Amino acid sequence: MKGIKVEIKPGIFWVGVNDRWKDLFEGIWPIPRGISYNSYLIMDEKPTLVDTVEEPFSHELLENIERFIEPSKLGYVVVNHMEPDHSGALPALLRVAPQITLVCTAKAKEMLKNFYGIEDNIQVVGDGEEIKIGAKTLRFYGIPYVHWPETMATYVVEDEVLMPCDAFGTYGALDGGFFDDEVDVDYYIDEMLRYYANIVSMYSMPVQKALAKLEGLPISVLAPSHGPIWRHDIGRVVELYRKWSNWEGDKGVALVYGSMYGNTLEMMEAVARGVVKGGCSTLRVYDVSRAPFSFVLAECWRWKGVVLGAPTYDTGIYIPMDNLLKTLEHKRLRNRICGIFGSYSWSGGAAKKMQEAVEGLKWELVEPVLAFASQPTPEELLQAEALGQAVAQKVMED
Repeated sequence: MKGIKVEIKPGIFWVGVNDRWKDLFEGIWPIPRGISYNSYLIMDEKPTLVDTVEEPFSHELLENIERFIEPSKLGYVVVNHMEPDHSGALPALLRVAPQITLVCTAKAKEMLKNFYGIEDNIQVVGDGEEIKIGAKTLRFYGIPYVHWPETMATYVVEDEVLMPCDAFGTYGALDGGFFDDEVDVDYYIDEMLRYYANIVSMYSMPVQKALAKLEGLPISVLAPSHGPIWRHDIGRVVELYRKWSNWEGDKGVALVYGSMYGNTLEMMEAVARGVVKGGCSTLRVYDVSRAPFSFVLAECWRWKGVVLGAPTYDTGIYIPMDNLLKTLEHKRLRNRICGIFGSYSWSGGAAKKMQEAVEGLKWELVEPVLAFASQPTPEELLQAEALGQAVAQKVMED
């Protein structure tokens, strides 16, 4: 962003870019308000860049750096993470500044060769190792599988600034504000949860290990590679990562259903009424065929209760619901209270197979699993309401 200078701490500047063109992150996840690629320039005796941006924005990154220094005078580029949205500008940067030393983990060194054919001027650093760049000291912490195996975090010791790359990142471009006390924090927190559920959640155990490693480290600024820079409410986002990585849900229910001809929809309405009658007013209802998958996945991560309803399709689970369950298994979501209902016409299958999937996730299943033929009877609608009540009561008392 030409003309904009954002100083994080004396001598530490944001030189990243906003991507307002991409509509699907990783070709999968919708980003209606874009995303930022945060790159940080540390001015010292050996000027250092921490992370770059995606390749199409290389020219903009170079222009941003040039507002402070000629790229040919850079001493180091720290490569916290090799995913191309953070490393993609490296070839362009090295063409204008071949003298740069790249700092990374041993695993990242392998990836530099595989991605870009880069093999020279690479300095491998280990966990806890430091580099003096002048008055400032950079310390590196390995945080493997958050969310790739080569990932590390960079800590500016004197300024207590932690740059953890994708950890604590969010969807959403930076709309004029760069710090958490300058933006709509609730929006970015929601997008941080969606980013976690979509991108990071499979690696919740490594996230727990990373948090334990960094616990007690003085942090005055938390500067991730996507979204706002946190300087006001750092404890809040660290606690959220602890909570999400431990699969702790808020007291509420995500009711996710699919319906072909309206019969499962009718059953869902009865379940929803039961949830509210059971004392849980925090209820979110999603049609699995129509609601963006990215958001449904995040809502399953957000709430303690998850109720699933779907018709039988080809003797199995309705395809959109089957996709959701397989993704939840892949992402390894645990510790949920669950109710299940499903319909069939001539062959059962959906309810039983949803139950098997939920048992594989080790969720707490609220009995009974309701399977009804074709159209729910008045008695079955009462059973559905009772199921909703039972789930709500467990969620609220848990």
